[in-house]
Amino acid sequence: MLLDTGNGHATLLKSEQIPGETFTVGDKIKVFVLEVNKDVKGPIVTLSRVHAGLVRRMFELEIPEIQEGIVVVKGVSREAGSRTKISVWSRDEDVDAVGACIGNHGMRIQEIVSELRGEKIDIVKYSEDPAEYVAAALSPADVRYVEFTEERSCRVIVDSDQLSLAIGKEGQNARLAARLTGMKIDIKAQ
Repeated sequence: MLLDTGNGHATLLKSEQIPGETFTVGDKIKVFVLEVNKDVKGPIVTLSRVHAGLVRRMFELEIPEIQEGIVVVKGVSREAGSRTKISVWSRDEDVDAVGACIGNHGMRIQEIVSELRGEKIDIVKYSEDPAEYVAAALSPADVRYVEFTEERSCRVIVDSDQLSLAIGKEGQNARLAARLTGMKIDIKAQ
């Protein structure tokens, strides 16, 4: 898709669109600027709707506590059109970072989900403790414990009824949690 900006053009390639997304003339959409190049006819801007930076920026725009620096986005992992995991942390112990992102009756998060065409978003509480962080990243599954096998690698133990939830459909939950935490995660049932 080519967008005319007057003095150049912006490109939103099909590969940078959320799967199944279609636009009509006059639609207002949010995009992430991937790169800007100079051309003899003006700047060429490459845009994305699948980049994790889009979700990060949308949270920065929608959540006042993030704008004010009280709540910090620590990481984002995303499979565009399906699911995103975002970890947040509060500089103020009286402010619940996850609650601030969700808002009253889910109003804040609903704006973002709506812009992303119904993409599911898991908001995870960041922790300096790697075991706590990995356990939180695997939500909605309940984790019994996390044991580290190597640096940046761990084994997660869950109850047998939580195994499919921890792994997720086609491994998506485990994949997103691994990307979010930067850990190799091996999930086992006990």
